[in-house]
Amino acid sequence: MSAVIDMRGIRTLFGNNVVHDNINLRVERGDLLALVGGSGSGKTTLLRQMAALMAPSSGRVMLFGEPIMSGDRATRMARRRRFGMMFQQGALFSAFTVFENVAFPLRELGRLTPEEIHALVMSRLALVELTPDHARLMPAELSGGMIKRVALARALALEPELLLLDEPTAGLDPDRSAAFVRLVRSLHQQLGLTVVFVTHDLDTLAALSNRVAVLAERRILACDTLDAVMRVDHPFIRRFFRLLRSSESAIDSTMDTE
Repeated sequence: MSAVIDMRGIRTLFGNNVVHDNINLRVERGDLLALVGGSGSGKTTLLRQMAALMAPSSGRVMLFGEPIMSGDRATRMARRRRFGMMFQQGALFSAFTVFENVAFPLRELGRLTPEEIHALVMSRLALVELTPDHARLMPAELSGGMIKRVALARALALEPELLLLDEPTAGLDPDRSAAFVRLVRSLHQQLGLTVVFVTHDLDTLAALSNRVAVLAERRILACDTLDAVMRVDHPFIRRFFRLLRSSESAIDSTMDTE
């Protein structure tokens, strides 16, 4: 069976700046793969290449066994409907209600009746543990955690097989972060999703991933289980996880004294 995502020889340039150099990464069906690395390492850029939002300077991106940009417009759109993406800050349309935000990709599809759209929106809101009352709210009326859930509902609107998440728990307090991780894990099992996510949070990393890809020095240094990656003897990996632990400890100490 072909991989859900297969990236080979990826090289990414921004002007004269080399962000990725000969990256190879394979995402198997059912994976919960975390992309981690330092600031400016190109994690979100790699995620955007998986979503065909930008193209690498060279190399090959295969999605569901096919070149990501191959085929005519109808073929590309059909492929596009097989994955959903949740952006870091939610990227909700501020002038749309929650209902209209989730309905947007369904309306773009152009094949559904208003009754079908209504039913699908409500089912997606229920999936992310939001109620019909939330559907009438505007983004400005939502908490950070609710914004994440609405963005997730929109990403799930077209019943995708693949879910791409950019910093899914960024900006959430520990309780809301843990609740969001539990929700994504539940949806992964319930819907049979493959999930790729960017994170800098060690708790999210440990609770959500079954594999971790470490991006540094313009390449993938390691891609394995979290335990196996943390045993890799590389200066960046040792420093990265030490800094993450130190950051978590500092936050815990601050909370204990409040």
